[in-house]
Amino acid sequence: MDGLFEVGGGPAASATAGTHADVGHAAAPLAVRLRPRTLDELVGQEQLRAAGAPLRRLIEGDQSMSLLLWGPPGTGKTTIASIVSQQTNRRFVEVSAVSAGVKEVRAAIDGARAELVATGRETVLFVDEVHRFSKAQQDALLPGVENRWVSLVAATTENPFFSVISPLLSRSLLLRLQSLTDDDIRAVLARAVVDERGLAGRLEVADDALDHLVRLAGGDARRSLTYLEAAAGAATSRGLETIDLETAETAVDQAAVRYDRQGDQHYDVTSAFIKSVRGSDADAALHYLARMMEAGEDPRFIARRLMILASEDIGLADPTALTTAVAAAQTVQLIGMPEAQLTLAHATIALAVAPKSNAVTTAIGAAIADVKAGKIGPVPAHLRDAHYSGAKKLGHGSTYKYSHDEPYGVAEQQYAPDVVLDAEYYRPTALGAEGAVKERWERIRRLVRGGKRPR
Repeated sequence: MDGLFEVGGGPAASATAGTHADVGHAAAPLAVRLRPRTLDELVGQEQLRAAGAPLRRLIEGDQSMSLLLWGPPGTGKTTIASIVSQQTNRRFVEVSAVSAGVKEVRAAIDGARAELVATGRETVLFVDEVHRFSKAQQDALLPGVENRWVSLVAATTENPFFSVISPLLSRSLLLRLQSLTDDDIRAVLARAVVDERGLAGRLEVADDALDHLVRLAGGDARRSLTYLEAAAGAATSRGLETIDLETAETAVDQAAVRYDRQGDQHYDVTSAFIKSVRGSDADAALHYLARMMEAGEDPRFIARRLMILASEDIGLADPTALTTAVAAAQTVQLIGMPEAQLTLAHATIALAVAPKSNAVTTAIGAAIADVKAGKIGPVPAHLRDAHYSGAKKLGHGSTYKYSHDEPYGVAEQQYAPDVVLDAEYYRPTALGAEGAVKERWERIRRLVRGGKRPR
Protein backbone atom coordinates (compact mmCIF):
# COMPACT_ATOMS: atom_id res chain seq x y z
CA MET A 1 0.00 0.00 0.00
CA ASP A 2 2.14 2.82 -1.28
CA GLY A 3 1.58 6.04 0.62
CA LEU A 4 0.15 4.30 3.70
CA PHE A 5 2.15 4.01 6.90
CA GLU A 6 0.98 2.62 10.21
CA VAL A 7 2.30 2.78 13.73
CA GLY A 8 1.03 0.86 16.70
CA GLY A 9 0.51 -2.71 15.50
CA GLY A 10 -0.76 -4.56 12.46
CA PRO A 11 0.98 -5.79 9.36
CA ALA A 12 1.70 -2.31 8.04
CA ALA A 13 3.72 -1.23 11.04
CA SER A 14 6.72 0.03 9.08
CA ALA A 15 6.58 3.71 9.93
CA THR A 16 8.32 6.42 8.01
CA ALA A 17 10.66 8.88 9.66
CA GLY A 18 8.52 11.51 11.22
CA THR A 19 6.03 9.28 13.00
CA HIS A 20 6.20 8.96 16.74
CA ALA A 21 7.56 5.43 16.59
CA ASP A 22 10.89 6.87 15.48
CA VAL A 23 11.31 9.04 18.56
CA GLY A 24 14.33 7.82 20.54
CA HIS A 25 15.87 5.99 17.57
CA ALA A 26 19.47 7.20 17.49
CA ALA A 27 19.66 7.30 13.70
CA ALA A 28 16.49 9.34 13.35
CA PRO A 29 16.85 13.03 12.46
CA LEU A 30 17.18 15.40 15.39
CA ALA A 31 13.83 16.99 14.53
CA VAL A 32 12.17 13.57 14.85
CA ARG A 33 13.95 12.56 18.06
CA LEU A 34 12.96 15.82 19.71
CA ARG A 35 9.34 15.80 18.61
CA PRO A 36 7.25 16.81 21.66
CA ARG A 37 5.48 13.89 23.32
CA THR A 38 2.91 15.94 25.21
CA LEU A 39 0.99 19.10 24.58
CA ASP A 40 2.95 20.85 27.32
CA GLU A 41 6.21 20.15 25.47
CA LEU A 42 4.91 21.85 22.34
CA VAL A 43 6.63 25.20 21.79
CA GLY A 44 4.49 28.14 20.70
CA GLN A 45 0.79 27.86 19.81
CA GLU A 46 -0.28 29.12 23.23
CA GLN A 47 -3.80 29.59 21.90
CA LEU A 48 -4.04 25.82 21.35
CA ARG A 49 -2.33 24.77 24.58
CA ALA A 50 -4.28 27.03 26.94
CA ALA A 51 -6.52 25.49 29.57
CA GLY A 52 -9.95 24.91 28.12
CA ALA A 53 -8.75 25.24 24.51
CA PRO A 54 -10.42 22.78 22.10
CA LEU A 55 -7.19 20.84 21.43
CA ARG A 56 -6.45 20.37 25.12
CA ARG A 57 -10.03 19.30 25.79
CA LEU A 58 -9.82 16.87 22.90
CA ILE A 59 -6.65 15.25 24.24
CA GLU A 60 -7.38 15.30 27.95
CA GLY A 61 -11.00 14.33 27.46
CA ASP A 62 -10.00 11.54 25.05
CA GLN A 63 -12.82 12.53 22.72
CA SER A 64 -13.26 11.35 19.15
CA MET A 65 -13.00 14.36 16.91
CA SER A 66 -11.48 15.25 13.55
CA LEU A 67 -9.02 18.13 13.29
CA LEU A 68 -7.95 20.31 10.41
CA LEU A 69 -4.62 21.98 11.18
CA TRP A 70 -3.79 25.03 9.10
CA GLY A 71 -0.46 26.79 9.40
CA PRO A 72 3.01 27.43 7.94
CA PRO A 73 5.62 24.65 7.72
CA GLY A 74 7.41 23.68 10.90
CA THR A 75 4.78 24.99 13.30
CA GLY A 76 3.78 21.64 14.82
CA LYS A 77 1.06 20.11 12.65
CA THR A 78 2.59 16.62 12.47
CA THR A 79 3.58 16.87 16.12
CA ILE A 80 0.02 17.62 17.19
CA ALA A 81 -1.21 14.56 15.28
CA SER A 82 1.38 12.42 17.06
CA ILE A 83 0.43 13.89 20.46
CA VAL A 84 -3.25 13.17 19.84
CA SER A 85 -2.36 9.56 19.09
CA GLN A 86 0.04 9.04 21.99
CA GLN A 87 -1.80 10.85 24.76
CA THR A 88 -5.08 9.21 23.86
CA ASN A 89 -3.48 5.78 23.25
CA ARG A 90 -4.85 5.54 19.77
CA ARG A 91 -3.34 3.73 16.80
CA PHE A 92 -1.54 6.11 14.42
CA VAL A 93 -1.76 5.76 10.64
CA GLU A 94 -0.32 8.22 8.15
CA VAL A 95 -1.44 8.60 4.55
CA SER A 96 0.78 10.49 2.15
CA ALA A 97 -1.20 13.05 0.17
CA VAL A 98 1.61 13.08 -2.38
CA SER A 99 1.60 9.39 -3.30
CA ALA A 100 -1.67 7.93 -2.00
CA GLY A 101 -4.79 7.47 -4.10
CA VAL A 102 -8.42 6.72 -3.32
CA LYS A 103 -7.51 3.03 -2.92
CA GLU A 104 -5.03 3.78 -0.14
CA VAL A 105 -7.42 6.13 1.62
CA ARG A 106 -10.18 3.52 1.66
CA ALA A 107 -7.74 0.84 2.82
CA ALA A 108 -6.69 3.01 5.75
CA ILE A 109 -10.30 3.60 6.77
CA ASP A 110 -11.23 -0.08 6.34
CA GLY A 111 -8.25 -1.04 8.51
CA ALA A 112 -9.31 1.45 11.17
CA ARG A 113 -12.86 0.10 11.12
CA ALA A 114 -11.63 -3.50 11.46
CA GLU A 115 -9.34 -2.53 14.34
CA LEU A 116 -12.21 -0.78 16.11
CA VAL A 117 -14.50 -3.81 15.76
CA ALA A 118 -11.84 -6.33 16.75
CA THR A 119 -10.14 -4.56 19.65
CA GLY A 120 -12.16 -1.42 20.36
CA ARG A 121 -9.01 0.63 19.72
CA GLU A 122 -9.52 3.83 17.78
CA THR A 123 -7.25 5.14 15.02
CA VAL A 124 -5.77 8.54 14.33
CA LEU A 125 -5.50 8.95 10.56
CA PHE A 126 -2.98 11.66 9.75
CA VAL A 127 -3.06 13.22 6.28
CA ASP A 128 -0.29 15.73 5.68
CA GLU A 129 -0.73 18.31 2.92
CA VAL A 130 -4.38 17.40 2.54
CA HIS A 131 -4.76 20.24 0.03
CA ARG A 132 -2.90 18.01 -2.46
CA PHE A 133 -5.75 15.49 -2.36
CA SER A 134 -8.25 15.65 -5.20
CA LYS A 135 -11.96 16.06 -4.49
CA ALA A 136 -12.44 12.29 -4.98
CA GLN A 137 -9.69 11.52 -2.46
CA GLN A 138 -11.15 13.93 0.07
CA ASP A 139 -14.60 12.43 -0.52
CA ALA A 140 -13.15 9.02 0.34
CA LEU A 141 -12.31 10.32 3.83
CA LEU A 142 -15.90 11.26 4.62
CA PRO A 143 -17.31 7.83 5.65
CA GLY A 144 -14.53 7.32 8.19
CA VAL A 145 -15.02 10.80 9.60
CA GLU A 146 -18.83 10.69 9.66
CA ASN A 147 -18.95 7.27 11.36
CA ARG A 148 -15.97 8.06 13.59
CA TRP A 149 -14.08 5.02 12.46
CA VAL A 150 -11.07 7.34 12.48
CA SER A 151 -10.08 10.55 14.19
CA LEU A 152 -8.84 12.43 11.17
CA VAL A 153 -6.01 14.89 11.64
CA ALA A 154 -5.45 16.67 8.34
CA ALA A 155 -2.70 19.26 7.92
CA THR A 156 -2.41 21.97 5.29
CA THR A 157 -0.30 25.02 4.61
CA GLU A 158 -2.97 26.48 2.32
CA ASN A 159 -6.25 28.17 3.13
CA PRO A 160 -8.63 25.23 3.76
CA PHE A 161 -11.64 27.27 2.70
CA PHE A 162 -10.23 27.08 -0.83
CA SER A 163 -8.43 23.73 -0.76
CA VAL A 164 -10.63 21.43 1.35
CA ILE A 165 -14.12 20.30 0.35
CA SER A 166 -16.97 21.79 2.36
CA PRO A 167 -18.34 18.48 3.78
CA LEU A 168 -14.93 17.62 5.23
CA LEU A 169 -14.40 21.15 6.50
CA SER A 170 -17.77 21.21 8.24
CA ARG A 171 -17.08 17.88 10.01
CA SER A 172 -13.68 18.95 11.34
CA LEU A 173 -12.49 21.33 14.02
CA LEU A 174 -10.33 23.94 12.28
CA LEU A 175 -7.26 24.96 14.29
CA ARG A 176 -5.08 27.80 13.01
CA LEU A 177 -1.39 27.50 13.86
CA GLN A 178 0.70 30.65 14.04
CA SER A 179 4.27 31.10 12.82
CA LEU A 180 6.78 30.53 15.58
CA THR A 181 8.56 33.59 16.90
CA ASP A 182 12.34 33.92 17.21
CA ASP A 183 11.95 33.31 20.94
CA ASP A 184 10.03 30.10 20.22
CA ILE A 185 12.78 28.88 17.88
CA ARG A 186 15.44 29.83 20.43
CA ALA A 187 13.59 27.75 23.03
CA VAL A 188 13.46 24.78 20.66
CA LEU A 189 17.20 24.99 20.03
CA ALA A 190 18.04 25.49 23.70
CA ARG A 191 16.09 22.36 24.58
CA ALA A 192 17.79 20.40 21.80
CA VAL A 193 21.24 21.27 23.14
CA VAL A 194 20.59 19.81 26.60
CA ASP A 195 17.90 17.16 26.01
CA GLU A 196 19.03 13.53 26.20
CA ARG A 197 17.26 12.90 22.91
CA GLY A 198 19.24 15.74 21.35
CA LEU A 199 22.84 16.83 21.88
CA ALA A 200 22.64 15.90 25.56
CA GLY A 201 24.97 18.73 26.58
CA ARG A 202 27.90 17.34 24.59
CA LEU A 203 28.26 20.65 22.76
CA GLU A 204 27.62 24.29 23.55
CA VAL A 205 26.39 26.88 21.06
CA ALA A 206 27.91 30.37 20.91
CA ASP A 207 25.40 33.19 21.14
CA ASP A 208 26.12 34.56 17.67
CA ALA A 209 25.88 31.06 16.18
CA LEU A 210 22.55 30.55 17.93
CA ASP A 211 21.30 33.87 16.58
CA HIS A 212 22.37 32.78 13.09
CA LEU A 213 20.46 29.49 13.34
CA VAL A 214 17.37 31.25 14.67
CA ARG A 215 17.42 33.73 11.80
CA LEU A 216 17.88 31.05 9.16
CA ALA A 217 15.01 29.00 10.56
CA GLY A 218 12.47 31.63 9.57
CA GLY A 219 9.97 30.46 12.18
CA ASP A 220 10.28 26.78 11.15
CA ALA A 221 11.17 24.58 14.14
CA ARG A 222 11.97 21.56 11.99
CA ARG A 223 14.37 23.60 9.87
CA SER A 224 16.09 25.03 12.94
CA LEU A 225 16.78 21.54 14.30
CA THR A 226 18.03 20.35 10.92
CA TYR A 227 20.50 23.24 10.84
CA LEU A 228 21.56 22.61 14.45
CA GLU A 229 22.18 18.94 13.67
CA ALA A 230 24.32 19.88 10.68
CA ALA A 231 26.29 22.40 12.75
CA ALA A 232 26.78 19.86 15.55
CA GLY A 233 28.11 17.32 13.06
CA ALA A 234 30.55 19.88 11.67
CA ALA A 235 31.73 20.86 15.15
CA THR A 236 32.25 17.24 16.17
CA SER A 237 34.24 16.47 13.03
CA ARG A 238 36.52 19.42 13.87
CA GLY A 239 36.96 18.29 17.44
CA LEU A 240 35.24 21.38 18.82
CA GLU A 241 33.28 21.56 22.05
CA THR A 242 31.39 24.69 21.00
CA ILE A 243 29.45 25.41 17.83
CA ASP A 244 30.83 28.80 16.82
CA LEU A 245 29.53 31.13 14.12
CA GLU A 246 32.07 29.99 11.53
CA THR A 247 31.07 26.37 12.01
CA ALA A 248 27.37 27.21 11.79
CA GLU A 249 27.97 29.21 8.60
CA THR A 250 29.94 26.39 7.02
CA ALA A 251 27.47 23.69 8.04
CA VAL A 252 24.44 25.34 6.47
CA ASP A 253 26.37 26.94 3.60
CA GLN A 254 25.05 30.42 4.32
CA ALA A 255 27.04 33.25 5.82
CA ALA A 256 25.63 35.25 8.68
CA VAL A 257 24.59 38.75 7.78
CA ARG A 258 26.07 41.21 10.27
CA TYR A 259 22.89 43.03 11.05
CA ASP A 260 21.47 43.85 14.45
CA ARG A 261 17.77 44.59 14.17
CA GLN A 262 17.99 46.66 17.32
CA GLY A 263 21.31 48.37 16.67
CA ASP A 264 23.28 50.60 14.31
CA GLN A 265 23.20 48.15 11.40
CA HIS A 266 19.41 48.29 11.36
CA TYR A 267 19.38 52.07 11.05
CA ASP A 268 22.37 52.33 8.74
CA VAL A 269 21.15 49.74 6.24
CA THR A 270 17.60 51.10 6.32
CA SER A 271 18.90 54.62 5.74
CA ALA A 272 21.05 53.46 2.83
CA PHE A 273 18.09 51.58 1.37
CA ILE A 274 15.80 54.61 1.40
CA LYS A 275 18.50 56.96 0.10
CA SER A 276 19.30 54.58 -2.74
CA VAL A 277 15.64 54.44 -3.80
CA ARG A 278 15.40 58.23 -3.51
CA GLY A 279 18.59 58.52 -5.55
CA SER A 280 17.13 56.27 -8.28
CA ASP A 281 19.85 53.60 -7.93
CA ALA A 282 17.77 50.44 -8.23
CA ASP A 283 20.82 48.14 -7.98
CA ALA A 284 22.06 49.64 -4.71
CA ALA A 285 18.51 49.62 -3.34
CA LEU A 286 18.17 45.90 -4.15
CA HIS A 287 21.47 45.19 -2.41
CA TYR A 288 20.29 46.79 0.82
CA LEU A 289 16.87 45.15 0.46
CA ALA A 290 18.57 41.76 0.17
CA ARG A 291 20.67 42.47 3.26
CA MET A 292 17.59 43.36 5.27
CA MET A 293 15.64 40.31 4.13
CA GLU A 294 18.54 37.90 4.67
CA ALA A 295 19.02 39.32 8.16
CA GLY A 296 15.39 38.55 8.98
CA GLU A 297 14.11 42.13 8.99
CA ASP A 298 10.34 42.36 9.36
CA PRO A 299 9.02 42.66 5.77
CA ARG A 300 6.15 44.79 7.04
CA PHE A 301 8.69 47.35 8.25
CA ILE A 302 10.27 47.48 4.78
CA ALA A 303 6.84 47.88 3.16
CA ARG A 304 5.94 50.74 5.51
CA ARG A 305 9.15 52.55 4.62
CA LEU A 306 8.35 52.23 0.92
CA MET A 307 4.87 53.68 1.46
CA ILE A 308 6.35 56.69 3.22
CA LEU A 309 8.92 57.17 0.46
CA ALA A 310 6.25 57.03 -2.25
CA SER A 311 4.69 60.24 -0.91
CA GLU A 312 7.81 61.86 0.49
CA ASP A 313 10.10 61.52 -2.53
CA ILE A 314 7.89 60.77 -5.54
CA GLY A 315 4.47 62.26 -4.91
CA LEU A 316 2.67 63.34 -8.05
CA ALA A 317 5.72 62.86 -10.27
CA ASP A 318 4.38 59.30 -10.51
CA PRO A 319 0.84 59.05 -9.09
CA THR A 320 1.03 55.23 -9.25
CA ALA A 321 3.97 55.06 -6.83
CA LEU A 322 1.86 55.16 -3.68
CA THR A 323 -0.58 52.64 -5.16
CA THR A 324 2.32 50.30 -5.88
CA ALA A 325 3.72 50.69 -2.36
CA VAL A 326 0.34 50.11 -0.69
CA ALA A 327 -0.31 47.06 -2.87
CA ALA A 328 3.10 45.71 -1.86
CA ALA A 329 2.32 46.21 1.83
CA GLN A 330 -1.01 44.41 1.47
CA THR A 331 0.64 41.56 -0.43
CA VAL A 332 3.27 41.18 2.28
CA GLN A 333 0.48 40.81 4.84
CA LEU A 334 -1.34 38.24 2.72
CA ILE A 335 1.47 35.94 1.61
CA GLY A 336 4.37 36.53 4.00
CA MET A 337 7.96 35.47 3.44
CA PRO A 338 9.75 34.13 1.49
CA GLU A 339 7.39 34.83 -1.43
CA ALA A 340 6.93 38.46 -0.33
CA GLN A 341 10.56 39.15 -1.24
CA LEU A 342 9.44 39.24 -4.88
CA THR A 343 6.80 41.85 -4.10
CA LEU A 344 9.22 43.99 -2.10
CA ALA A 345 11.76 43.81 -4.92
CA HIS A 346 9.03 44.76 -7.41
CA ALA A 347 8.05 47.81 -5.38
CA THR A 348 11.66 48.79 -4.69
CA ILE A 349 12.59 48.79 -8.38
CA ALA A 350 9.39 50.61 -9.39
CA LEU A 351 9.98 53.37 -6.85
CA ALA A 352 13.69 53.62 -7.59
CA VAL A 353 13.18 54.18 -11.33
CA ALA A 354 10.17 56.49 -10.88
CA PRO A 355 10.62 60.25 -11.44
CA LYS A 356 11.20 62.04 -8.16
CA SER A 357 9.57 65.08 -6.56
CA ASN A 358 9.45 66.26 -2.98
CA ALA A 359 6.86 68.97 -3.77
CA VAL A 360 4.23 67.19 -1.66
CA THR A 361 6.64 67.05 1.27
CA THR A 362 7.62 70.71 1.09
CA ALA A 363 4.00 71.77 0.55
CA ILE A 364 2.65 70.21 3.74
CA GLY A 365 5.80 71.29 5.60
CA ALA A 366 5.27 74.93 4.62
CA ALA A 367 1.58 74.81 5.52
CA ILE A 368 2.31 73.32 8.92
CA ALA A 369 5.02 75.91 9.54
CA ASP A 370 2.55 78.74 8.93
CA VAL A 371 -0.02 77.18 11.25
CA LYS A 372 2.59 76.75 13.96
CA ALA A 373 3.62 80.38 13.45
CA GLY A 374 0.09 81.46 14.31
CA LYS A 375 -1.14 82.25 10.80
CA ILE A 376 -4.65 80.99 11.49
CA GLY A 377 -7.23 83.49 10.26
CA PRO A 378 -11.01 83.16 10.32
CA VAL A 379 -12.65 81.07 7.60
CA PRO A 380 -14.13 83.39 4.92
CA ALA A 381 -17.86 83.90 5.53
CA HIS A 382 -18.97 82.47 2.18
CA LEU A 383 -17.21 79.15 2.97
CA ARG A 384 -18.74 78.66 6.40
CA ASP A 385 -21.41 76.09 7.15
CA ALA A 386 -24.81 77.42 6.09
CA HIS A 387 -27.01 74.44 6.89
CA TYR A 388 -28.11 75.31 10.40
CA SER A 389 -30.91 77.68 11.39
CA GLY A 390 -29.77 81.29 11.56
CA ALA A 391 -26.67 80.82 9.41
CA LYS A 392 -28.03 83.02 6.63
CA LYS A 393 -28.63 85.87 9.07
CA LEU A 394 -24.94 85.74 9.84
CA GLY A 395 -24.09 85.87 6.15
CA HIS A 396 -22.66 82.38 6.11
CA GLY A 397 -22.51 80.94 2.60
CA SER A 398 -24.63 83.70 1.04
CA THR A 399 -22.08 84.62 -1.63
CA TYR A 400 -20.60 81.16 -2.12
CA LYS A 401 -20.08 80.19 -5.75
CA TYR A 402 -20.75 76.53 -6.58
CA SER A 403 -17.76 75.38 -8.62
CA HIS A 404 -19.77 73.12 -10.91
CA ASP A 405 -21.86 76.07 -12.07
CA GLU A 406 -18.79 78.03 -13.21
CA PRO A 407 -16.87 77.82 -16.49
CA TYR A 408 -14.26 75.06 -16.46
CA GLY A 409 -15.66 73.90 -13.10
CA VAL A 410 -13.53 76.47 -11.26
CA ALA A 411 -14.99 79.42 -9.33
CA GLU A 412 -13.14 82.67 -8.78
CA GLN A 413 -13.42 83.32 -5.05
CA GLN A 414 -11.34 83.46 -1.90
CA TYR A 415 -10.70 80.15 -0.18
CA ALA A 416 -7.80 80.81 2.17
CA PRO A 417 -8.01 83.02 5.25
CA ASP A 418 -6.71 86.57 4.75
CA VAL A 419 -3.56 85.89 6.73
CA VAL A 420 -2.33 83.29 4.20
CA LEU A 421 -4.15 84.62 1.14
CA ASP A 422 -0.97 84.82 -0.94
CA ALA A 423 0.57 81.60 0.30
CA GLU A 424 1.85 79.20 -2.36
CA TYR A 425 2.58 75.96 -0.57
CA TYR A 426 2.43 73.50 -3.43
CA ARG A 427 5.14 74.21 -5.98
CA PRO A 428 5.07 71.28 -8.40
CA THR A 429 8.15 70.33 -10.36
CA ALA A 430 8.26 69.66 -14.09
CA LEU A 431 9.47 66.09 -13.50
CA GLY A 432 7.50 63.07 -14.66
CA ALA A 433 3.73 63.24 -14.48
CA GLU A 434 4.02 66.27 -12.18
CA GLY A 435 4.92 68.38 -15.21
CA ALA A 436 1.32 68.12 -16.43
CA VAL A 437 0.08 68.73 -12.89
CA LYS A 438 2.25 71.88 -12.73
CA GLU A 439 0.68 73.33 -15.89
CA ARG A 440 -2.84 72.54 -14.74
CA TRP A 441 -2.28 73.88 -11.20
CA GLU A 442 -0.91 77.18 -12.52
CA ARG A 443 -3.96 77.65 -14.75
CA ILE A 444 -6.37 76.78 -11.95
CA ARG A 445 -4.63 79.07 -9.48
CA ARG A 446 -4.93 82.00 -11.90
CA LEU A 447 -8.67 81.29 -12.33
CA VAL A 448 -9.33 80.93 -8.61
CA ARG A 449 -7.41 84.08 -7.71
CA GLY A 450 -8.89 86.27 -10.39
CA GLY A 451 -6.17 86.18 -12.99
CA LYS A 452 -3.37 86.79 -10.53
CA ARG A 453 -0.33 84.90 -11.77
CA PRO A 454 1.67 82.87 -9.28
CA ARG A 455 4.91 84.41 -8.13
